Amino acid sequence: MASTPLPPASSSVSGNTQVHIDLGDRSYDILIGGGLLQAASFAGLPKSSKALIVTNTRVGPLYTARLRAALAPHHKTVLDVELPDGEQYKDWPALNQIFTKLLEEAADRKTVLYALGGGVVGDMTGFAAACYMRGVPFVQVPTTLLSQVDSSVGGKTAINHPAGKNMIGAFYQPQRVICDLDTLDTLPQKELLAGLAEVIKYGPIADADFLSWLEANMDKLLARDRAALMHAIKRSCEIKAWVVGQDEKESGLRAILNFGHTFGHAIESGMGYGEWLHGEAVGCGMVMAADLSARLGLIDEATSLRIKALIERTGLPVKGPDLGADRYIELMQVDKKAEGGEIKFVVVGPLGQASTRTAPDAMVRDVIAAHTR
Repeated sequence: MASTPLPPASSSVSGNTQVHIDLGDRSYDILIGGGLLQAASFAGLPKSSKALIVTNTRVGPLYTARLRAALAPHHKTVLDVELPDGEQYKDWPALNQIFTKLLEEAADRKTVLYALGGGVVGDMTGFAAACYMRGVPFVQVPTTLLSQVDSSVGGKTAINHPAGKNMIGAFYQPQRVICDLDTLDTLPQKELLAGLAEVIKYGPIADADFLSWLEANMDKLLARDRAALMHAIKRSCEIKAWVVGQDEKESGLRAILNFGHTFGHAIESGMGYGEWLHGEAVGCGMVMAADLSARLGLIDEATSLRIKALIERTGLPVKGPDLGADRYIELMQVDKKAEGGEIKFVVVGPLGQASTRTAPDAMVRDVIAAHTR
């Protein structure tokens, strides 16, 4: 998979900013900054008589009233539905709660959905928007670091199945993404760390300089320094916007965004959704994927250990559960990148570039053995 130069990183970390995703008539902006849950942030979006805020039982009590007030000038009626909180509820019954609310309120095809929450809420709201009346507009309002730097951007929507994560879904782009950094003030530290895993991945796969910046600024990020978070979120969104603009539907390049996810999804599925946070599983999966990259001769061992050390500094787990190599491989064969039962891994090499590769079964087993307990 060829590497193409990324846009240069911005040196500005003060004030609000935006990143544009260029997808022709599906293009949109990502707004990043503080105090964005206000009416001006939603100007220019599709207007409708009714709007539906989709949130969960944890985020709803914190931010639904603020978002409803911001949307009041744009919609006559602003409804809301609270889903149960947790990855284990990213399923059909929770999705049907959204459809039930829309149908009960006689929502039409102009009704706008607003996803207020983390990755689970964003994925399910987007999938509901893609399906209801064959497509209604939706807006992402992510409230976790992980969703602000990854899941809210790019139009991937899905629910889980007991046999595989995110296997039922659609590509469906939002109208806008509103990343209000103020919402991170109420984010539990464990969730912040999980989000840092998705931030870290952008360095090895696309921007070695960003990896160095993360190493130099990790203490600030862990302390929630606003300027450091602003830069990390913006650079992550710049990289993802560029990748999605090149390959919206993951026919090639976009697969690099799944660095660590093949191993990580196996951990999530194997342990049962909700036992490990997505970012925790991805962090551990990146350690495995970096080791695999080294064993394939794409990077040296020192680079693999460098990636592991940064993940370890965040407090994320670097050892996976001992599901057994056979179970890991069985689960990874259900991964969306697998073809003909052959597992494709996102690997790094050289640092700042990534590709998808197959690997010998014995090598994969050695990686699993080295990084599980």
